[in-house]
Amino acid sequence: MAHVKANGIQIEYEIFGKKTNPTIVLIAGNGAQLNFWEPDFCEMLAKNNLQVIRFDNRDAGLSTKFDAAGIPDMEKIYQAAQEGKPIKTAYTLEDMADDMAGLLDALEIKKAHICGASMGGTIA
Repeated sequence: MAHVKANGIQIEYEIFGKKTNPTIVLIAGNGAQLNFWEPDFCEMLAKNNLQVIRFDNRDAGLSTKFDAAGIPDMEKIYQAAQEGKPIKTAYTLEDMADDMAGLLDALEIKKAHICGASMGGTIA
């Protein structure tokens, strides 16, 4: 595996397949590491002429951790959202989407298919 600095953080990633093939980025869900996407699945995609990128979101796997921020209190976050109050978090899903875009920029990939599972789908 490898890592890049993008969007102000370190992002751990892995690539399967040829750089000359169209790219697909796989985004895992909340708290899941890049290995959520099984190597056999990634290799199957690569054998079908795709360059596959899987990566650790921030706060997961080997990417930058925000330990000082603590674990979000989801009950308070949901309550604030229902009441229309501001929500305070260490980062947002938009930040996480910017992480993925920064990863692509760092790898000099101009366009890609994006696929996400669970929270990864929201980021996509």
